[in-house]
Amino acid sequence: MLEKTPETTVNDTVHPFDRATQVTAVDGRWRGTASEDYFAFVGPFGGATAATMLRAIMVQPERIGDPLSVTVNLCAPVARGTFDLTVRLMKATRSTQHWMVELLQDGEVAAFMTAVFAVRRPSWSHQSATMPEAPPFDTIKPLPDSGIANWVRQYQFRFVEGMPSYSKTPHDVPASAYSRMWLSDTTPRRIDFLSLLSMSDTFFARIFHVRGTIVPIGTVSMTTAFHADAEDLAAEDITMVLGAADANVFHKSFADQTGELWSPSGHLLATTSQTVYFKA
Repeated sequence: MLEKTPETTVNDTVHPFDRATQVTAVDGRWRGTASEDYFAFVGPFGGATAATMLRAIMVQPERIGDPLSVTVNLCAPVARGTFDLTVRLMKATRSTQHWMVELLQDGEVAAFMTAVFAVRRPSWSHQSATMPEAPPFDTIKPLPDSGIANWVRQYQFRFVEGMPSYSKTPHDVPASAYSRMWLSDTTPRRIDFLSLLSMSDTFFARIFHVRGTIVPIGTVSMTTAFHADAEDLAAEDITMVLGAADANVFHKSFADQTGELWSPSGHLLATTSQTVYFKA
């Protein structure tokens, strides 16, 4: 049976996301538990799994700096119950660290992550990208609870463009893969590296938008680059981001997907890309 996140009370201030992505030290390894609150079709939501693995690095005493780039490969569905995490520091310099995390169940690898951490130092800065236009967060109604999957209920999706509209019959002509939306936790939570990584995987599969129908899909590999450090995120002090997602090619059962996560003030906080399996 999956662990259900308890209802939050006055005396329980742990956010559902933090509860779902917590790790504990057990016999020289780290252990996590699949949370029903973040379950998807056949296993836990990949964003929550990735965030749990990243947390296992961030609690290491020898960790320096902040996440710079993270790649997670999802090799097989994570099954119900607990899983073990092995964390290794592969290489370190004065400013960077290269980490690897393996997620194991029954002795088999279900996912693995490589992550680069860095100590950012003052330098020349320039952002050539421009934030997409969007009405204020509070002026857009959130997407109604569709009941598609438990993890969807943990977020609020306020679509500016590309509102999903699915049916049992595919479109005669493929629609646009692009969408733009305000994104936040249903229970407000300050944006940090863990939530940015998880939110990188919250964009609904582009094939859903293009075909107008839900088909079996699964993220195979996802890379997220962070463009802010902890000090930058603290200065933003936000609970929502503007997300934009698109795709280029759907071919022989696999597709790409790209995404951006923006602060309301116009700073590009993270960019992401992934390879997605689909059956259609």
